[in-house]
Amino acid sequence: MNEVNRTLFIPLYGKARVSKKNIILSDPFAEKIWEKEAFPVKGKSASKWLAYNMAMRARIFDEWTDSMIEQDPDALVLHIGCGLDSRCQRVKKHPKLWLDCDFPDVISMRRNYYEESSAYQMRELNASDTEQVKVLPDSDNVIVILEGISMYLTNGQIRAFLAVLQEKYKSVHILMDIYTVFGAKASKYKNPINDVGVTTVYGIDDIDGLLEGLKIRFKAEHSLTPPELVDELQGFDKSFFKLMFTGKMYRKIYRLVELEKLNV
Repeated sequence: MNEVNRTLFIPLYGKARVSKKNIILSDPFAEKIWEKEAFPVKGKSASKWLAYNMAMRARIFDEWTDSMIEQDPDALVLHIGCGLDSRCQRVKKHPKLWLDCDFPDVISMRRNYYEESSAYQMRELNASDTEQVKVLPDSDNVIVILEGISMYLTNGQIRAFLAVLQEKYKSVHILMDIYTVFGAKASKYKNPINDVGVTTVYGIDDIDGLLEGLKIRFKAEHSLTPPELVDELQGFDKSFFKLMFTGKMYRKIYRLVELEKLNV
């Protein structure tokens, strides 16, 4: 398993750790998988602050996915870069077809824990390979989860990926976390992914520029640390987390954007 693939253990550890505290995110499957895999997480990757961030991010993506499925239960759900995440089980709403996609090594490991059905499938996919994206299942509408993946793709690769989606599907709804250019540069020194050997990531400052000429448009920006989730922390953890991760500086490093193409 290469360095980028090994990054999946960082959010898995964070979600398992927070789930055991019975706050922010209930993820017993992450707890179960972590107990079996026990990948050696160390340094910044083992930080409780990062664990809180990973759990909050997962919860936000879960709730957004639920809201999208509720609006269109017939839409195809694509979770790109799924890792070992159990979102397919955590969500309350279930679509006609959910497709978890990742590199072959990851999907091979994932098959040890998840079983396919008529409504749930796993597929080997490199999001930077447009030919692979073109042969994803057909559907009028698609809900695309891009959690913790955009930073491993160049702006050109993301744009090419979006271009295929807009041509393949009538309506497209996307939630994507991104590093800013500053955040990508800073990550060379302070990013937990360095602990598993990843040293090159990419950032996006100009969303409108990235989307120029495409049919997919920017819809909204969401907080990665909403007050209602931060409030589930207690005492010093809550005070310190508010200070470090809810201010303007955090947004200068890391953002969460929603994109869409409507069938009009």
